[in-house]
Amino acid sequence: MDRYDDGQKEKENIIIRDESSAYGRRAHDGYTIDDYFATSEDQNVELINGTFFDMASPGVRHQGIVMKVSVQLENYVSEKGGRCRVFAGPIDVQLDCDDKTVVVPDIIVVCDTEKLQKDRVKGAPDLVVEIVSPSSTKRDYVIKTEKYSEAGVCEYWIVDPEKERVLVYDFEGDSVPVMYGLDDEVPVGIFDGELKIKFPADI
Repeated sequence: MDRYDDGQKEKENIIIRDESSAYGRRAHDGYTIDDYFATSEDQNVELINGTFFDMASPGVRHQGIVMKVSVQLENYVSEKGGRCRVFAGPIDVQLDCDDKTVVVPDIIVVCDTEKLQKDRVKGAPDLVVEIVSPSSTKRDYVIKTEKYSEAGVCEYWIVDPEKERVLVYDFEGDSVPVMYGLDDEVPVGIFDGELKIKFPADI
């Protein structure tokens, strides 16, 4: 079964490379969102600049962080009202609104509801949170940092459980990234710092 429910036939011979082969050595950069949505649902991949990247299944700690952070974001948004929506992955984001990139962030906040399509988010979220895993280190720290900045994401968090830190980029303010420990309360810039995310010690 492919990612569409309209019976679109799955394409054959799409080569899915792991990150080590795709990063820095892109033998093929011509894949499009049509190829992405033609992959089967059990293939965890992202499409960045026309190249596929494998995504390892998240571990328990990874998922625990996603749950705890997304709940705090959702509770804040619900209390304050407004149009912002919080989504925990997997959710497809057609980042540049072109046909070469579909990323699958761990957590996003989207405040422009016109970007919410039936099967994907089309355009840059306001906040993106990525939880680093051993297989995604270069992608999260290098490739996605550049892509999110170029696409118009306002704020980008890289949560690194192994290094016990959170790196926060304020792309809208064009300031240097700020580093926090997992024992710090991390302010959410798109909410003017009014919400501070806590990372419980049991994760």
